[in-house]
Amino acid sequence: MTPAYKLPQSVLVVIHTRQMQVLLLRRADMGSWQSVTGSKDHAQESYAQTAAREVAEETGLDVTAPGCVMWDWGLENIYDIYPQYWPRYAPGVRRNTEHVFGLEVPADSPIVLSPSEHTEYRWLPWLAAADEVFSPSNAEAILMLPRQIAQRTAPPPAPKGAA
Repeated sequence: MTPAYKLPQSVLVVIHTRQMQVLLLRRADMGSWQSVTGSKDHAQESYAQTAAREVAEETGLDVTAPGCVMWDWGLENIYDIYPQYWPRYAPGVRRNTEHVFGLEVPADSPIVLSPSEHTEYRWLPWLAAADEVFSPSNAEAILMLPRQIAQRTAPPPAPKGAA
């Protein structure tokens, strides 16, 4: 039987409140802090489906719950896979494509961790959160949060020729 390798296609979900408090999770394997991340289960799973599944698995949050708004940032990061994780991927796979999402949640959202993946969580102001994460792409995404929120909530531009 062929081993089930991870697909080199993943999501990064920056979970935050309206006040830009960012949820960070401490990894069980490395002890470092991060946002929700995870790989597609199969090639046909969309990035949005992967994001919703990973959020539920890692935090217990439902992205469709009242007060929750998940949106696609239209941003992809391509990075080298750390050598210690190479055995999880098919032979020769050394790069991963990570698709970024934001998820606004109510400030009182209950968090239920997956103990096999994370040992604790905390909410931090967005700038402090960016300083805490180990992944450069995670830090960059958190630093983009104010701009992403502004773009999501801005009124659409007026049609050309409108007075």
